[in-house]
Amino acid sequence: MSLSCPETTCSRAIPPRHRDPHIMNGEEIADAALALVGIPFRLHGRDPRIALDCLGLVAAATDNTAKVPARCSPRSLRRDRAEAIACALGLVPTSQTAAIAPGDVLMFEPAPCHHHLAVALDPHRIVHAHAGLGRVVLGPIPADWPITGHWHALPSKE
Repeated sequence: MSLSCPETTCSRAIPPRHRDPHIMNGEEIADAALALVGIPFRLHGRDPRIALDCLGLVAAATDNTAKVPARCSPRSLRRDRAEAIACALGLVPTSQTAAIAPGDVLMFEPAPCHHHLAVALDPHRIVHAHAGLGRVVLGPIPADWPITGHWHALPSKE
């Protein structure tokens, strides 16, 4: 029996974002994510002054909360929608097996049809919004969570 993910409320495509001098590099994204540790968790949370979910965490870490649809749930987020959102946040796709660098955004599938986003601090640690603990946390990359998406920050503009 195969499981299929339900349609998400993020049905409209987000237009690609052109290179902008305000797009953050990987180190800046990692530092911003680390600064969000301890923020309360709330599904659909997009405001770091109140609460964040994993998509809100990525948006806040890239300083782009306005570019993510408010009712978009990462739990049912399909790969094509994730690609469009990542592009809008100034991220570029890479191979799921590429080396993980600071500020990379990773999409995991901890359970069937349940997707989860996190910001990498290094190849072994992530910052993510943990529903069970009720807050944004820093922790190891779970070995039993397959990586289903991987995006890098655009290189610094020289």
